[in-house]
Amino acid sequence: MRRSPLKAKVHITLKSGVLDPQGKAVEHALGGLGFKDIIDVRQGKYIELTLKTKDKAKAKSEVEKMCKTLLANTIVENFTVDLDE
Repeated sequence: MRRSPLKAKVHITLKSGVLDPQGKAVEHALGGLGFKDIIDVRQGKYIELTLKTKDKAKAKSEVEKMCKTLLANTIVENFTVDLDE
């Protein structure tokens, strides 16, 4: 039976304590639209990758390397990687 390609779902968020001007702009805009129950907005990135490899350990390692090399600024951002078939 042929297995489906692996999909990596990467969530990138700013570390706590790092100023988030985009999040503040969204928070302000939502308040202006009448959404008053919001305390804070933090904005991040979501990236989905389809991988050739079927090896989950290899895939996770490679995607983490991609994040550290290009996709995330690890000085101010955290990332998580989830794999799905």
